[in-house]
Amino acid sequence: MPKFSPLIFFISSLFFAISCSSSKEEKPEPKVVNTESDESFSMPNLPSEMEFGGQKIKIDNFDIQERLDKELIVNTFYHSSTIQSFKRANRFFPTIERIMKEEGIPDDFKYLCLIESGLTQAVSPSGAKGFWQFMPATGKEYDLRIDSEVDERLDVEKSTRAACQYLKDANSKFNDWLLTSAAYNRGVGGITKDLERQRVDDYFDLHLSNETSRYMFRILALKLIFENAEDYGFYKDNMSLYDPIQTRSIGVEESIDNLMSWAVENGSNYHMLKILNPWIRSDKLTFKSASYTILLPLQ
Repeated sequence: MPKFSPLIFFISSLFFAISCSSSKEEKPEPKVVNTESDESFSMPNLPSEMEFGGQKIKIDNFDIQERLDKELIVNTFYHSSTIQSFKRANRFFPTIERIMKEEGIPDDFKYLCLIESGLTQAVSPSGAKGFWQFMPATGKEYDLRIDSEVDERLDVEKSTRAACQYLKDANSKFNDWLLTSAAYNRGVGGITKDLERQRVDDYFDLHLSNETSRYMFRILALKLIFENAEDYGFYKDNMSLYDPIQTRSIGVEESIDNLMSWAVENGSNYHMLKILNPWIRSDKLTFKSASYTILLPLQ
């Protein structure tokens, strides 16, 4: 084995030390992020009480507080969904509010509609459709036409009136708008059975499935956010909200064999007819016992 002289060893060691020192000096300093001034995660304190449908709700125990807090966090920081809800609500809430007032249903139930569908013509895996997510059997029970040509679950006016009737029927059983809301998700029979088995009479005392347990809190969270938008970081003036669509109504009391031609003859086109009337499923409309109103763009 060859031997190294002390001088060569010293020079090699000195060169290595200088190289390491130079290498260390070239490394950038880690960036320090100051998070103390970041207010993007701030939220208002929970209210001590609030109202729904004129009923007072006390937010006075850890269970109610944390369940409401969870839904507020979800909807406050799920910006893409909540912003779209603000946009669509500006278009559709005026119609829903008008119908609810005419039907004697508390205005707060518009938030039930909002959590059901996001104010879209949603279709659930189970077959529920529309703003109010009616199942086919329930829709027919409340006089909505559902067949290959027409699905009135997708008619905002008619489905909202049907939903109002359902809510009135449920509230005649419970005389409690919170239980009525839960019944919209669980069913009147299901909530009745739960109340009897658990020997309670209050929504917040019921032990329910995860979906129904969250249901009322999702409604309350959106009510708080919509009524105090800027407190939760939503500035509607900067959202380019969707305006209500200006339309004209054409009453129909006879069958239309070709809706494509009919739309053009009435100064529009089939594309706009389908957008404004999603309840029309076919390219024809067979007149039965009820008259229909078709919406077209205002000329």
